[in-house]
Amino acid sequence: MSTTSDHALRPVAGLAGFGIAAAAAALIGVLAVTGTADQYGGLNQPSWAPPSWLFGPVWTVLYVMIAISGWLVWRRTGWSAELIPYGVQLVLNAAWTPLFFGAGLRGLALIDIVLMWLAIGWTVLRFRAVHPPAALLLAPYWLWVTFATALNAAIWSMN
Repeated sequence: MSTTSDHALRPVAGLAGFGIAAAAAALIGVLAVTGTADQYGGLNQPSWAPPSWLFGPVWTVLYVMIAISGWLVWRRTGWSAELIPYGVQLVLNAAWTPLFFGAGLRGLALIDIVLMWLAIGWTVLRFRAVHPPAALLLAPYWLWVTFATALNAAIWSMN
């Protein structure tokens, strides 16, 4: 039997679940690869490459927005087809750091990030139909991944 307090806790538990999913995507890269700042600093980079210290704060904000976005759609649809592209982009996101830094496969990482960019676009389209603010929350992520794709391509070609 469900109580009123159980019903009230469901949205909080859902948000926590989406936060854990986004954090897991981030942690796979962090735990799988050490010394990314040193590796990044040792690569030939374009003049417009940001400093390594910028990536942590930017990604932290983006992962919070990614989690909230997924949660907002889940609140409207439950576990639905709208969340498939969301899961795909998280998996591709989690794979990028181990490919780029861990394995040094910059070309394969470029393919991964292009697929991620496409999956984010797919997610935005699906989310926009269900909850436009959730889609809008993904816009900074999509823009950052656009920039990161160009940076990945430049580093791959320069190294």
